[in-house]
Amino acid sequence: MFIFEIILSFLAIVVPMLVAIAYLTLAERKIMGSMQQRFGPNSVGFFGLLQPAADGLKLLLKESVIPANSNTFSFIFAPILTFFLSLLGWAIIPFSSISFFANINLSLMFVFASSSLGVYGVILSGWSSNSKYAFFGAIRSAAQMVSYEVSIGLILISILICVSSLNFIDIILFQHFVFFLIPFFPLFLMFLVSILAETNRAPFDLPEAESELVSGFNVEYASMGFALFFLAEYGSIILMSVLTIILFLGGWIINPNLVVFQPFILGIKTSFILFFFIWVRASFPRYRVDQLMRLCWKIFLPFAFAFVLFNFSVVFCCNGFI
Repeated sequence: MFIFEIILSFLAIVVPMLVAIAYLTLAERKIMGSMQQRFGPNSVGFFGLLQPAADGLKLLLKESVIPANSNTFSFIFAPILTFFLSLLGWAIIPFSSISFFANINLSLMFVFASSSLGVYGVILSGWSSNSKYAFFGAIRSAAQMVSYEVSIGLILISILICVSSLNFIDIILFQHFVFFLIPFFPLFLMFLVSILAETNRAPFDLPEAESELVSGFNVEYASMGFALFFLAEYGSIILMSVLTIILFLGGWIINPNLVVFQPFILGIKTSFILFFFIWVRASFPRYRVDQLMRLCWKIFLPFAFAFVLFNFSVVFCCNGFI
């Protein structure tokens, strides 16, 4: 009976997340079409609402091609690992004060660790493909993800100094009077740019630069292998958007007596961050590799570290006076 409840709880998180990914792709194509004064998908179903189902069915029915000189096990395992790690972070996301799969004291550390492990899936896919384009894209992606994980980590330290807890619910409740967006607005902007780079999204989609790498680390994948990478990417986008809301915008903060509305508040706030992802993709050109790395190591890293020292000094002095 206990195992049955765990499976139901798992499906209650995974199935809505997969539906959200499907319709995020549709929303992205519709919004970008509107921004570029053209039609988005509008033929399959009412207003194109069945387009994600058609795309998923197409990928499911296509033939899976494994390159002759590839490492077969690693080639097949890489997208499965990447997709699994993108799902893992959702296990400890609190959708309301009483709705979560698991509530652990190291919630933030768990999400950070699971997202960091995604680098291994990317490296494995590029290496096992036995393709120069795929391997070069994987190396780029690993360098980019590892670099911006450092800046994200320093940004999170400033929040942890104030809250003195890694638990997501504690972080949300700490923002009952004022959201961290207000005192940490520069860190909020840096965090938005960092999650764009962490998820390999435009204008930092250098690992998938079509003009240079012909789709990057997943160039040799088709059918469900490509679909799993695609689902993992958009699942990570939604996860990072929810994480942004939890850390800087108070999560589901609302009247404590209206618990039933807390998931809707979290969803509405997350939609604004997802719109930011789409808006940036439609508006800005791609960065060069050297510009991307300089932004991280010469601008974000020193500034985030200085903010950590400043924040620690302020908290230490306030505690001393108290």
